[in-house]
Amino acid sequence: MEDWQDAGFGVYVHWPFCMHKCPYCDFNSHVSREIDQDKWREALLVDIRRSASEIPDRRVDTIFFGGGTPSLMPPETVAAVIEEIGKVWTLPKTTEISLEANPTSVEAGRFAGYADAGVNRVSMGIQSLRDADLKALGRMHSVAEARAAFDIARKQFDRVSFDLIYARQGQTVDEWEAELVEAIDMAVDHLSLYQLTIEEGTRFGDLYARGKLRNLPNDDLASDMYFRTQEVCERLGLSAYETSNHARAGAESRHNLIYWRYGDYVGIGPGAHGRTTVEGKKYATETFENPDQWLNAVAQNGWGRKSSEEVTKPDQASEYLMMSLRLAEGTDLDRFAALNGAPLNSDGLNYLLEERFVSLENSNLKATSKGKPVLNAVLRQLLEE
Repeated sequence: MEDWQDAGFGVYVHWPFCMHKCPYCDFNSHVSREIDQDKWREALLVDIRRSASEIPDRRVDTIFFGGGTPSLMPPETVAAVIEEIGKVWTLPKTTEISLEANPTSVEAGRFAGYADAGVNRVSMGIQSLRDADLKALGRMHSVAEARAAFDIARKQFDRVSFDLIYARQGQTVDEWEAELVEAIDMAVDHLSLYQLTIEEGTRFGDLYARGKLRNLPNDDLASDMYFRTQEVCERLGLSAYETSNHARAGAESRHNLIYWRYGDYVGIGPGAHGRTTVEGKKYATETFENPDQWLNAVAQNGWGRKSSEEVTKPDQASEYLMMSLRLAEGTDLDRFAALNGAPLNSDGLNYLLEERFVSLENSNLKATSKGKPVLNAVLRQLLEE
């Protein structure tokens, strides 16, 4: 059995267009007045067919439509993509098919169409349950619209998740807890909770560099918010199965688990990354980011791929460790050693065990509550030669 089969196989489809670029967003998203929907639909299908020719005979465990704003896609495009994936690979009825959505009233009206197309899970970018903060974050919806869209989604889909951002400007720990409790009270079974990060190249990044992004929480306050997040979610039944993701038992995102468990996944669409095993070798793939450049590449070459580089076994081991240690279930050190050709650095591991940043039971390594907030430092210690 090849290593990727421990975690499964997924298909990621990137829709790069948004109605508006949020000031904190550094994703590959673009605002476009006119989109040739027929041309884009056909290009996605061509990209899927070419990708499948490289790795045929796969069973698809998950499909994820990300972006950008995939809820701007016509439902017939979503249906065509799902149908094509079912033609070139095996698509069981149990496949998790997720779509990211923004909770504007126009997009909420498309939910029935997406359900008919085969989508069975929606992830909504609500980001805040406070109107003033939605405005500060550059969001185009109100809290009332978000709640209404969420209610519609709950009627159409078995599984609905949404995102919230915390450590916002002027936010206190108690205010964040009250908002988080409200979110969980909405009968949600999955939440993705992200600390606001200021990225270079974004509008927030530019404002921050000029000293004009005020009232951001300091590191201590942001840390307090992180720990309060864990406490509240654990108490209310949405424990953290991954660093930023919380779910009731059985409601975890199966697609994202493929990433964190280091399975195989194909990237379709502009700027999509992949990890695919071909004839026993694992490759890191990337498509062209610019939408027009991607379209031209598909027209000329039959797919939008920009690069494909073999990932060495030791690098696979490092990637597996970096991804899996984010999970509550942790890392299988036997699997790491099999990929790496050697066990984990014992000096670094022993130090982290002594200082209780990690725990070890049999061959299962986990980050502790002390280690999770400083996971990058823990990983550096583990991967030092």
